[in-house]
Amino acid sequence: MKKENMHQSVEVIYEKVDQCPLVKSHLSFFQMVYVISGTGFLYINGNAMSYQQGNLMLLTPNDHYTFEISTTTEFLLVKLNSEYVKEYRSKSIDHIECLLYYATHLSGCILKRKEDEFLVKMISDSLLHAAQNKDIYDEDLITHYVNALIVIAARNIAKIKPSGVKENADKRILEIINYIQANIFFPQKIKVSVIAAQFDISDTYLGSYFKNHCGETIQSFISNYKIRLIEHRLSFSDMRINEIVSEFGFSDESHLNKFFKKHRNISLTGYRKAKVLQI
Repeated sequence: MKKENMHQSVEVIYEKVDQCPLVKSHLSFFQMVYVISGTGFLYINGNAMSYQQGNLMLLTPNDHYTFEISTTTEFLLVKLNSEYVKEYRSKSIDHIECLLYYATHLSGCILKRKEDEFLVKMISDSLLHAAQNKDIYDEDLITHYVNALIVIAARNIAKIKPSGVKENADKRILEIINYIQANIFFPQKIKVSVIAAQFDISDTYLGSYFKNHCGETIQSFISNYKIRLIEHRLSFSDMRINEIVSEFGFSDESHLNKFFKKHRNISLTGYRKAKVLQI
């Protein structure tokens, strides 16, 4: 299995494939895959999913994937390295956080808003044109198109329910999840008592209600979400530990390190060093 690397912060590549062999690959970067035409299957981390024209899929660092081509397929590949992710994050954290957090919960096409399919096609056509017709300011133009694609991907992914949420979950549980995610950096706002008061239900009922609909306790959901965001900062940003402490409202570095080690059985610096070695 080969490991794909890239030497630019962003690359836009057009590929037309008409053969059937499975090409195995291991990423060291983020990649959005838009299907211009064709059908087939994407095998990612052991899971199989079909693809067709108009699909937009997200592949992330260390994903193991293969494509099986059923009919001649045209792909537009938008590749983003970790430096691009870091730079983007400094400008607009919400969009990239959304992609990073939900990446491991995704399967197949990420487009959930029908009206966005047209926008993605237009951006894809524009990216393809810019990549194939070199001219002045092309790099700036491509960056704007790619950033627009990230925003559209993020708002579609935001509509995907977390993996543990049951299919018949009602609207209020989704509102509670949205509230937690929106206030994850404010410890006082995500106390069970505060969340219960916000949604006018009792503390006791909130606990059983959340677990019934999500398959885990509300405290577990909050901790797991927080851990994933901290992991992303350690992996894809240059933030110092004390900056992460401040952002998430921990009392000090020792408190944050104890919290992280409890859930990941490794220290913050140990985790960051391990990720650097992987890249």
